[in-house]
Formats: sequence, structure tokens, C-alpha cells
Amino acid sequence: MELLDPRVDFVFKRIFGSENNKDVLLAFLNQIFNKAGEPPLTEIILMNPYTDKDDPLDKQSIFDVYAKTAEGKLIDIEMQLFNKYDIEKRTLFYWSKRYAGQLQEGERYQALKKCVTINILNYAFLPNGEYHNVFHLREDRTLITLSDDIEVHFLELTKLEDVIPTQGGLENWLLFLKGVDTTYWEVLKMNEPGLEKAMDTLQYLSQDSEARRLYEARQKYLHDEASMLEGAKQAGIKEVAKNMLRLNVDISLIVQATGLSEQEILALQRNQ
Repeated sequence: MELLDPRVDFVFKRIFGSENNKDVLLAFLNQIFNKAGEPPLTEIILMNPYTDKDDPLDKQSIFDVYAKTAEGKLIDIEMQLFNKYDIEKRTLFYWSKRYAGQLQEGERYQALKKCVTINILNYAFLPNGEYHNVFHLREDRTLITLSDDIEVHFLELTKLEDVIPTQGGLENWLLFLKGVDTTYWEVLKMNEPGLEKAMDTLQYLSQDSEARRLYEARQKYLHDEASMLEGAKQAGIKEVAKNMLRLNVDISLIVQATGLSEQEILALQRNQ
């Protein structure tokens, strides 16, 4: 049996965003926060639990996992299979909507609670070798915190080495998401007991014909969307190259600026 890919957002939400699996989400979040040196959570409330109404092809369906702690802290987890570009601006935009959306008319700013965004990326984004990066709002030199209300995590799966750990920790969860060989699952479960239920859920979904049908539809949609985005990006790059050719910029400089090959640029030049 071929397992479904847990990195597809539809499957990710079924595993981590259903009422029956709140304990799985809690265990996963506690390893993320533990890695960042923060205290563990004791309780989690799902704000948008997965339901059968979540249609993989419906643009209104939200496949991130949105939760709240007992203290009122808001946590938004999003799985990104493909690079949609401008992820930092997209993150801040949705963070700000979550943060501002807490206040009702007439309420005081003191009512605002901390909002945490966790982006799990199936591609490299930040220019370092760390697979887990955490951002806060701090003064540059003295590192004085202006406010603790903003916290953004980036978990980049492609930066994680496929080395099976010998103890518990976040790496075990990310290797599961990354699709490590199932022969290593027993070791991962021994390291992280909470993973067993996540693995059982994935195996159950993989055997369910309706879940597989929805998964394949969602996967096709995501691949088509990624192809369109990449096509639009390439069209924009080629337009930049054409403009540089019109300005008689040296071809070697155009190669450096656009990432296109010399052959591609010469072809554009011939077709001008």
C-alpha cells in the first residue's frame, strides 16, 4: 500500500487538525515550542477542526490548523508543499488579520493575546542551514523585546538531514512528515510515543478509497497551481531579460540578473 503524502495540506489537517487527534497536535506543538526554549502547553482548542465539508477543490476551504491555548494564545500552522513566493509578506498579512481580529468594537488593546504562526515549508527559504528558525519583535542591538505578541516559526523540511535520531525531539515529527522510510517508524515511535497515532491515522487514510480520491484531487490542484505560479514567474523573468536586451546590457550580466542561460537569452534576442 502506498501511503498518502502527509505534506499535502489536506492530509496534514486530517492528521493534526481533527478533534480526535488533538493529543497528536498537542504533542507536536510541544516539541516545536520545546525546541524554541518555551514551556509546554497543557491544553489546546481547535478553532477550525477538519470536517467532511472541507472540499480539497473549494477555494473557501482552509487547510491550515488554527488553535488556541487555555490561556488564549492563538496558534496558526500552515503546511506549504510548494513555494508560492512572498511567504514572509503573506505570513505577516495573515498574522495581522488574526491579531486584529481578536478585538470586538469597544474592547481595549489589553485584550489582545499572543499570535504564533508556524510555517512548515517543503522547500528552502531562509539563507542559513537551520531547519527551525523563530522570529520575534526585538531591538536590534540590545535584543530588548518590544512585544511578545508576535512569534513566527519557519520549519524547512528540505534542510533536515535524513538521519534517524536516537532520542525524542522535533526531528522525529519532521522526518515523519518528510516521508522517511517506514522501516524507521518503529524507532521514531519509540523516540516520540505521540507519533504512533499520527502514523495510524495516515495508514487509515491511505486505505480509505474516498480519502485517497480527495487526496489525489487536492494533489493535482496543488501541482497545477504551482505550475501556474512558476509559469508566471518565468514569464516575468523573460520580460525583464527582454527589457535589458533593449537597453543593450551585456548578455553575461543578464545571465547573472535573471538566472536564465545564455542560450535562452540569445533565443529571446533572436525573437525580438
